Amino acid sequence: MQSLTKIRAKFKNWFEKDPKYDLVELTDIDVTKDPVRPELDLAFRLQNGRKIYGLHNEAKQLMAIICVAFCSDVPDSVQDMEALSKDAWLQATHRSGQVGDVAVAYTVWAKMKGGGRHILNEIYKKFKREHRINRLVTLSPKTEMARKFHMSNGAVEFRENEDTINYEYDITLEEWETRVEKIKDRFKKITWRLK
Repeated sequence: MQSLTKIRAKFKNWFEKDPKYDLVELTDIDVTKDPVRPELDLAFRLQNGRKIYGLHNEAKQLMAIICVAFCSDVPDSVQDMEALSKDAWLQATHRSGQVGDVAVAYTVWAKMKGGGRHILNEIYKKFKREHRINRLVTLSPKTEMARKFHMSNGAVEFRENEDTINYEYDITLEEWETRVEKIKDRFKKITWRLK
């Protein structure tokens, strides 16, 4: 018969699997390697409610990079994104640091095969878990490659702009996901004792 600690460990492993990938915030990248928007310098990517994320694999190698702006609305251009993220960032000083609730992925590139898809999946999961983010949209160039990439990853075309296209990923929790989160919270609070 298995001991209670082994049974608890199995349940814990079932609820909390170790991530295969590690999503981290980056503060320094070579922006000239960005195939989408190399003209945007590092300072632009790190100020006024904008962040850079990197995805490391199990061997700690950088697989992909994604740049995200937190805005209060969906932008239709880089200039609009800059203004919206700055506005959301300035408003955040009055809301305990809660920057805009629209996450705008404006560039993503893979350094390894499959990295783009994996970083998008990890950023999707991150924002889905963070209840302060209501929408995940892109500010993508008008290319067939971008269209195929986002559509094959589950996005829908939200809006076509003059020079860009916004694709949107649904990050609302389904009813079953909400229930699983509640079960996980309850399970974490259980104290196990042997009698």
